[in-house]
Amino acid sequence: MKTSRKRDAADHNPASPLRLMLLTHSYWPEHSPPQRRWSSLTREFMKAGWAVDVVAPVAHYPNGRRNLPRREAGFAFSHQPGPFKETIRRVPYLRHLGTSPLARFADQLFSAVMSVPVGLGGKKPDAILATAPSLPTLATGYVLSRLRRVPLIVEMRDAWPDLARDARLVQGSVKSVAERAVEFVQQRADLVVTVTEGFAETLRNRGIKNVVTVSNGLDLNAMPFLDAPPAERDVFHALYLGNHGKSQRLDILIRAAALLGEGFHLTLVGHGTSRPQLVKLARELDAPVTFFPSLQGQAVVDKYREADTCIVSLRDDWKSFETTVPSKTYEVLAIGRHVTAIVKGEAKRIVQEAGGGDVVPANAEAVAELWRELSKDRARLASGTSGREWVKANADYAQLAIRYMDAISALVRPEERAAV
Repeated sequence: MKTSRKRDAADHNPASPLRLMLLTHSYWPEHSPPQRRWSSLTREFMKAGWAVDVVAPVAHYPNGRRNLPRREAGFAFSHQPGPFKETIRRVPYLRHLGTSPLARFADQLFSAVMSVPVGLGGKKPDAILATAPSLPTLATGYVLSRLRRVPLIVEMRDAWPDLARDARLVQGSVKSVAERAVEFVQQRADLVVTVTEGFAETLRNRGIKNVVTVSNGLDLNAMPFLDAPPAERDVFHALYLGNHGKSQRLDILIRAAALLGEGFHLTLVGHGTSRPQLVKLARELDAPVTFFPSLQGQAVVDKYREADTCIVSLRDDWKSFETTVPSKTYEVLAIGRHVTAIVKGEAKRIVQEAGGGDVVPANAEAVAELWRELSKDRARLASGTSGREWVKANADYAQLAIRYMDAISALVRPEERAAV
């Protein structure tokens, strides 16, 4: 941004509010990465006088079934007011059990198809924004943007299609249908938004010209800053909060805890496709590990308060993760806990720039050695305010939303181009 004065969303473009249609596979009242990101951004957009129409399935994420009361989860093919007076237009979902990738994809594909007639209803938007990695949502965005004749904004929250090849969802030298479909939509979008500068540069190198970065972040005012862990403690506590999938390689943490044994404890909070195997591994190794389901609100803060260090982790053998930053990175930095960062590339740079902790290689011996050193020199766990200051300057949604609105306004109404 070209101005040094921090603006509030309420005074952004007051004479030129826009109407945005958001296509997403998960939204309020669910608890998920897209929900957290877009609830925060929507609040700021609405505060600035914009209108936001959210097209999303009846709330059922992540386990494939509706656990909320019908009135709260929403009714298919109807609309309900959101928490910030945005309009949520609900589409049906495909009920499934478990969290297998195939079941989720089938569910997302079904809801994406059903989103087309729903997205044709209501007032015509000034732009349509489709947020991935729900890949079918990108196709829906493309179809609706052509039918309604408005610009298409594609938000890539992961490094697709690169991630598909790293994860061996795609093999061989010939591009898959999924890769070609993602690239087709990216190349025809009027604007592509990434959450990291590294992936934005990757897309520019592929010839995609209109690319901007609006990183993940958090609501800093809603995030407390915790006192440092106690200077003396009998047991060293490490905490991981987040997805338990192939991308995180959490088996490394369990093996590290097993190497350390007595005097150390690892807590894993969350869900994911790898969780059953992780529970089995911890049992086989007799590792000092406790598993918890996903938590929200004060329960999360309580877990942070108990921890000596908090882990952000991405496997190191997927090239796409050099331009990926786990969203929990910002949360741990803001809350003031030491970070055990098993990351590379842009995420590594952020942790080091923020002075929030230690970056360690993705192997159990290295992680165990770091935790052993920290338990002996607990002064290193007092990470100070540098991490929170970095988040305030770079990843507070109040400011990220203004950057987003500037980019959308410049696309829709170039004659009123703001300083981006």
